[in-house]
Amino acid sequence: MSEYGKLIRPGQPDSVQSFLDKVARTLPPSLQSKRTGRLIFALDATASREATWREAQRHQSAMFDEAATFGGLKLQLCYYRGLNDFVATPWLGDAQTLKLRMNGVDCLGGLTQIGRVLEHAISEARHERVHAVVFIGDCVEEHPDHLSHLAGQLGILRVPLFLFQEGYDTAAELAFRQLAKLSQGAYCRFDAGSARQLRELLGAVAAYASGGHAALEEFGRNRGGLALQLSHQIKPTK
Repeated sequence: MSEYGKLIRPGQPDSVQSFLDKVARTLPPSLQSKRTGRLIFALDATASREATWREAQRHQSAMFDEAATFGGLKLQLCYYRGLNDFVATPWLGDAQTLKLRMNGVDCLGGLTQIGRVLEHAISEARHERVHAVVFIGDCVEEHPDHLSHLAGQLGILRVPLFLFQEGYDTAAELAFRQLAKLSQGAYCRFDAGSARQLRELLGAVAAYASGGHAALEEFGRNRGGLALQLSHQIKPTK
């Protein structure tokens, strides 16, 4: 069985470590310290997440807080819900504004619109460089071949997908792993047990996107743990 077919259970030490290793292998050390990093945060806000939505919002808000510690980083929030409701905020340098927008979102029944998220990311990346897309969801109700095609286009554009799965939907896991592989990104489960570690990882990705290896190295020294391991695995630009 390939690495993309293995089932990762939350709470296992190697689940987050596997994600860390994948991040280290896929983020190219090519950003200059004066470049502005651009990260898209995309959320599934359909009814299947309603039972855990408020708790998930708390962890997602903490992720925004982590990203907000870096100057020169622009963030965009995307979410879908309902029959055909898809929202993308303007690019913002203020994570607090994104948190207010996210905390005002309620779940609404409907099918997943991951394809629209990927199409939006492709459009944005063709207009101006996007350094990563973070997606949090729990299921996939679209044709996987179509999603795979879009993820492959993101891979060509050097826009990795970092997919955090909530729950244990096997079909969603297989699809998310495939999307991560095709976009040269990474996959990990998202739950209360791993939220702190995932927040650290996202902070490391944000540091790297906004300031290159030097910012990542400083972040690792200050935070230690997984962030320090990540800084050790990514080599500085020559």
